[in-house]
Amino acid sequence: MANKIVEETEQLLQPILEELNLELVEVLYEKEGKNWFLRIYIDKAGGVDIEECGTVSERLSEKLDEIDPITGAYFLEVSSPGVERPLKKPEDFKAHVGDNIFVKLYQPIDNEKEFNGKLLSFKEDLVEIEYKVKTRKKTLEIPYKLIAKANLSVSFD
Repeated sequence: MANKIVEETEQLLQPILEELNLELVEVLYEKEGKNWFLRIYIDKAGGVDIEECGTVSERLSEKLDEIDPITGAYFLEVSSPGVERPLKKPEDFKAHVGDNIFVKLYQPIDNEKEFNGKLLSFKEDLVEIEYKVKTRKKTLEIPYKLIAKANLSVSFD
């Protein structure tokens, strides 16, 4: 059910975001306590402002009211992903080469499942990062398919 709502919402969002030159980062439909939330995270180079979030919210709300894919009450939230935005697609990794990232893996590499470092490259489904072990810098290539979760990181010192 939640996956279907996410997919339908993404389809409704694409033309709106294309028109406004915005990028869809993530759509989440999740329950917190008794309430359901449809959370939309959008971005662009330089970040998004509150007016852009408001415009997307208004236009999406109109589309959702027309099609009505969600039975029951929910809260619609449209916002920026923030400084630690998730990296979901290969394009996200390519766009953030040179930035600091945090990566969590499905299975360990060198007995570790979490790495915080600088994204050096993304080529042929390999994520290359530079990270520190104590005071030494190391480089690691991680197969993209092993990444369970990744996001930008504020620092890696």
